[in-house]
Amino acid sequence: MTRSTPPQFPDRTGRWQLQDAKARFSEVVRSARDEGPQIVTVHGHDEVVIIAADHYRRLSGSRSGAALVEAMQASPHRKLELAPKRARMPVRDVDL
Repeated sequence: MTRSTPPQFPDRTGRWQLQDAKARFSEVVRSARDEGPQIVTVHGHDEVVIIAADHYRRLSGSRSGAALVEAMQASPHRKLELAPKRARMPVRDVDL
């Protein structure tokens, strides 16, 4: 099994073996917050990256829809009217 090249992080990235990360988890969390992403390895292979919450929010983006609204407003086709086409639904006769 081949592994892809891991993303490049700033030089401050720490590297922890899993057993050390478990034993010193508070330090790993502090380092992620203060120094940057921390990589945890298992059997010498990079497995996970621990990052600060604000860094994660920047990477994952806002889920508010603001980016979609901004993209739609910047579109050269923003004046285009989008009205859904309604199909007539067949109605069956009912005996009462």
